[in-house]
Amino acid sequence: MLDSNHRTYETLGILMKFHAFPAEVMGKFCLVEAVVPPGLGAPPNHHAGETEAFFVLEGAIDFTVEGEHRHATAGEYVAIPDGAVHAFRAAGETPARVLILNAPGNMHEAFFTQLGTPVDADKTAPDPMDGPPDVAAVARIATDVGMTILPPRG
Repeated sequence: MLDSNHRTYETLGILMKFHAFPAEVMGKFCLVEAVVPPGLGAPPNHHAGETEAFFVLEGAIDFTVEGEHRHATAGEYVAIPDGAVHAFRAAGETPARVLILNAPGNMHEAFFTQLGTPVDADKTAPDPMDGPPDVAAVARIATDVGMTILPPRG
């Protein structure tokens, strides 16, 4: 279990603030607020046994869920069914801010925190990435926690 004193991480160029760890809510969910710079997001992936939902607080995010595309803006909710292939990317000129709910959440807590770097709790935006992500590390951690990262289409 993660040290609950560390609640804010930079993971793949995204700032992630944990509002609830699964251990704090009887293993029911993980709640994360993410600041996603334009063009960044999550590659196509899926994970059996963990449902995911997004509520856009600011900005816009383009989602793909099982091949269906959806543009979501502030106030909109997007559900990801258990095991569905999905991806997202912040759209527009400004960062998006989104709440991410994962249930039960252990998989996502492990992935985000193992791949990420702890940062100060008062940080409000991620630093720019200093190069491309370490794809081998992303794939290894994803596999270790039970996620499957798919290659981008194209």
